[in-house]
Amino acid sequence: MVIGLLIVEIHFPHARSLKDKRREVSGIKSRLRNRFNAAIAELDFHDMWQRTALGIVTLNHERLIVEQILDAVRRDIEANVQGEVLNAETRLM
Repeated sequence: MVIGLLIVEIHFPHARSLKDKRREVSGIKSRLRNRFNAAIAELDFHDMWQRTALGIVTLNHERLIVEQILDAVRRDIEANVQGEVLNAETRLM
């Protein structure tokens, strides 16, 4: 069994409050859960209104499938986020 973790740090320059950031994060989480059936959680920067770190986890019995899913998730975030992706790191276990 292969477990894959994608950690993505995002900056929301237009956010003016935690409410703005939470609205963006909620939309990202809903879209990714529906499209990729992956688990998503906010990992860091909870009290910062222009930044977040999201952790996305998926698993499969094949390493290639896990890599493909996490790569597709990363591309989806980069294409659809209303902000700037600062960093994206993939870990496989």
